[in-house]
Amino acid sequence: MPTTQPSLSTARLHLLPAESAWARAMLDYQVRNREHFAPWDPTPGGMFYTELFWAMRMRQREMDWKESRGALFLVMPEKEAGRVIGTVSLSNISRGVFQGCHLGYNIDHEHQGQGLMREAVEAVIAFAFGTLKLHRVQANYQPENERSAALLKRLGFQIEGHARDYLFLNGAWRDHVLTALINRNYDHTPLQA
Repeated sequence: MPTTQPSLSTARLHLLPAESAWARAMLDYQVRNREHFAPWDPTPGGMFYTELFWAMRMRQREMDWKESRGALFLVMPEKEAGRVIGTVSLSNISRGVFQGCHLGYNIDHEHQGQGLMREAVEAVIAFAFGTLKLHRVQANYQPENERSAALLKRLGFQIEGHARDYLFLNGAWRDHVLTALINRNYDHTPLQA
């Protein structure tokens, strides 16, 4: 992995790495989307809607990159530099015989239905398969989340199963559909663990 997490760009977006300097922008993003994210996220704790929390969260995501565990990208429109309208993350990066990770994403309620999440996720998948040389990206969603189901299907993710009571979100255990995308151009040259 590169020592510094790179920025990514698409036709309409900039995807910037997590840094503590973005704490206020992330807080603003979360506050704007509080109701929108509630059905899909854990119930936030008392500190969640504070700039201090987001400064600490961004520092943790920076550390995840440095320790080769994950990468968080803040999605910003090309025409609105500094305004976070989404995030895309690679977490639980595992090497050795697995060479895979989990994909996570969310987008501002005002920017749904414009193809922006697909644009951002495609860029991060290309990064995962290209720069990080991963073989597998997994993504899971709640069965009633039709937008996530449609996005992952359009991106080529295949359903691999269903997990009952998979994550504790919004005050209850929630079932999830398990999907994955395989890197068909994976370089099978032996890697070090």
